Amino acid sequence: MRHNLHNNFDFQEILYRIEKLSSDSKPLWGKMNVEQMVAHLNAFLETALDINNPKRMFIGKVIGTFFKARYVSEKQFSKNSKTHKTYKFSDVRDFQKEKIRSIDLLNQFNKGGISKCTTKPHPFFGHLTAEEWAIVQWKHYDHHLRQFGV
Repeated sequence: MRHNLHNNFDFQEILYRIEKLSSDSKPLWGKMNVEQMVAHLNAFLETALDINNPKRMFIGKVIGTFFKARYVSEKQFSKNSKTHKTYKFSDVRDFQKEKIRSIDLLNQFNKGGISKCTTKPHPFFGHLTAEEWAIVQWKHYDHHLRQFGV
């Protein structure tokens, strides 16, 4: 079974890694600082929780479904991939607030299970099942936590 945030072991492992982040954490690749990265993770998890709903990208409507299988597969996300503007942050963020928010959102997602997942489409890939959202969220957290060496 693929890693996912509805699996309690995988969920606890992500929480442990989040706790290892500090305001001094530096990226091994990419342009985001640690505050922006955690805000980025939070915004994307808010999409899965139906808190924010970015508009579907035209290009995603055209080709998104062709790439969806790879997106939800066990293959890790590529470094320095394009980021949807909804999930980019260039302003100054408070690390502790973002970290606390991330833990709260992770708990909401894990405890809520399938009922907490949005039924609205992903901005690029289109419809994802609750299981696919759980897989993608785990992969996304794993990707960025590896980016910051945790």
